[in-house]
Amino acid sequence: MTVVFLHAFPLDERMWDAGVAAPRLYGLGRSMDDWADAVLESQLGKLILVGSSMGGYAALAAARRAPERLAGLLLVGSRPDPDTPKRFAKRAETIAIARERGAEGVWEAMQATLFDESSDPHVVARARDLVLDRSEDELVHALEAIRDRPDSTDAYRALGDRALTVVGDRDPFVPVEDARRFEPDAVVMSGTGHLVSLERPKEFRRVLDEAVARWT
Repeated sequence: MTVVFLHAFPLDERMWDAGVAAPRLYGLGRSMDDWADAVLESQLGKLILVGSSMGGYAALAAARRAPERLAGLLLVGSRPDPDTPKRFAKRAETIAIARERGAEGVWEAMQATLFDESSDPHVVARARDLVLDRSEDELVHALEAIRDRPDSTDAYRALGDRALTVVGDRDPFVPVEDARRFEPDAVVMSGTGHLVSLERPKEFRRVLDEAVARWT
């Protein structure tokens, strides 16, 4: 049994603890299905996938393509439904920023939705460093993959008790009411936003350890 951690956009695998199985999704293809296939092919046997935001979309693609390989799926600030027209249009805006201003522009556009004034400045600075390592192609191709992902709601629900969602109560991308629409037992972490594993690492680790214990 291998626990595989899939990172958020526009960060990379270094958002997770060192030493864990955590691939860099950029460059593994041009779609969530490409990324899911690459993850499934790189690991043997049963997997527990832990996907933060964009990484959750890749994990959901794996659930659609090979549900028998998943012993568990932990969505972290992620959701199984596709983009709404409003969110689709927002992706276009961010793609334009990436093309015109690169990683710095994307960070400036997204910082306020990833973190707020209560966030630890050291966590924010670390996230910024990771974001600024992104190339224009990485940013644009990832945004296109996010934008074009299919609906994975049925695949998520088909996992039953092998699936769990964790969300921050201040998450602007996955509001608590949305998370509970897909997962009535979603774990809500108070006082945090979109990147709960960065902002509340001890609490997140406790949730993760409990989930892994159930699935193994």
